[in-house]
Amino acid sequence: MPVLTRLIPSPVVVDIRRGALADLAEVLADERISASGKLAVAISAGSGAALRARLAPALPGASWYEVGGGTLDEAVKLADAMKSGHYDAVVGLGGGKIIDCAKFAAARIGLPLVAVATNLSHDGLCSPVATLDNDAGRGSYGVPNPIAVVIDLDVVRQAPPRFVRSGVGDAISNISAVADWELSHRETGEKIDGLAAAMARQAGEAVLRHPGGVEDDGFLTVLAEGLVLTGISMSVAGDSRPASGACHEINHAFDLLYPQRAASHGEQCGLGAAFAMHLRGARGEAGLMAEVLRRHSLPVLPGDIGFRVEEFVRAVEFAPQTRPGRYTILEHLDLSTDQIRDCYADYVKAIGS
Repeated sequence: MPVLTRLIPSPVVVDIRRGALADLAEVLADERISASGKLAVAISAGSGAALRARLAPALPGASWYEVGGGTLDEAVKLADAMKSGHYDAVVGLGGGKIIDCAKFAAARIGLPLVAVATNLSHDGLCSPVATLDNDAGRGSYGVPNPIAVVIDLDVVRQAPPRFVRSGVGDAISNISAVADWELSHRETGEKIDGLAAAMARQAGEAVLRHPGGVEDDGFLTVLAEGLVLTGISMSVAGDSRPASGACHEINHAFDLLYPQRAASHGEQCGLGAAFAMHLRGARGEAGLMAEVLRRHSLPVLPGDIGFRVEEFVRAVEFAPQTRPGRYTILEHLDLSTDQIRDCYADYVKAIGS
């Protein structure tokens, strides 16, 4: 019998530990990503300056590019500035906006990307998607996976704790997203990729059930690994489906309806996931999610992030419009405004205020 297999797009290097940033040049040389050290490094205009001062002596052949923000225009401008440099690779050094700009720019000029994350706010650090603001609001652009991911736990600790906690909410939301994918498979016949689903679900479960917190190296390692695995699961599926269901539809609704007041991505996704699990009747799982979110100082009620109940009800009602064609518990139940309000009241009773 023939042996069938498939190639999984994934980074050549995943280096998650304390002090990883100090060894960046050596890792890139050893893995033949950039033996010459000829790199284009994208950093933020603000906090990136300190990292540049720290890294520049170890990367004498690098050119440094400041990125103003996470917009399509900035990403195109970055690509245009880099295209004549004859670099081995592009390094995105910073948070999600910087890495997404660097992803897009690297793809545009045909160079591999090295993602060096300075916080753990969401799973985009290793995903095949760049999320950038454009004239129409916000768009998602397909890009290759990073060829390497470097996460220095010492650097992550210096980020505002809220950024790390946001990553907890995004990772945990995988559990709800995979449940939505399985629901769609049963109800609509949508094809499900078992490997991608397993990777995303186990990444979420590992974070959900870890007893540590953001001050603990062991927990930070599990969270970082979970976010990397989630990004790879999206590459395996060829879609964001393993990590995006009703939880992300609710998140997108907050962003679109209340753009000046929206909370962080992971905060909104974690809240959306707990509510979505409640809607599907998984009361035990919803309760555990709410307990863990609270332990990490993440929101479980809209009031925790400054929204009134009616605003949350409106966001849930609007959420299916954010991803036309995606089938989740929200599309399945097709709740009226009053029904959403009643479900929310039940949710509050179930998880406690």
